[in-house]
Amino acid sequence: MKKNTEKDTPETTVEKQLKNLGKRITALRKKKGFTNYEFFAYENKIGRSQYGRYERGTDMQFSSIVKLIEMHGITLKEFFSEGFDIKEKP
Repeated sequence: MKKNTEKDTPETTVEKQLKNLGKRITALRKKKGFTNYEFFAYENKIGRSQYGRYERGTDMQFSSIVKLIEMHGITLKEFFSEGFDIKEKP
C-alpha cells in the first residue's frame, strides 16, 4: 500500500498563488474594518457569493482583481507586494 505523503499530491504553483490571492483579499477587507465578507460585498455592490469565492481563492479574471484593488484604494504593486511568493529573475 502506498503511503499518502505531501509529494503524492503536490499543490501547483497556481493553486498556491490562488490561495494567497484569497488570503490577501481577506486581509485587505479586514484592514478596512469589515469583519463580515457579506457586508463588505453588499457595501461595494458585489454579489456576496461571488465575493466569497474571491476570498476562497477561486480563479478570477484580471478585471475583477483590478476592481477589488480600486475598492481598497491601492495600486497593483501595493496589492502584490504582500502575501505572494514571487520569484525575481536573477
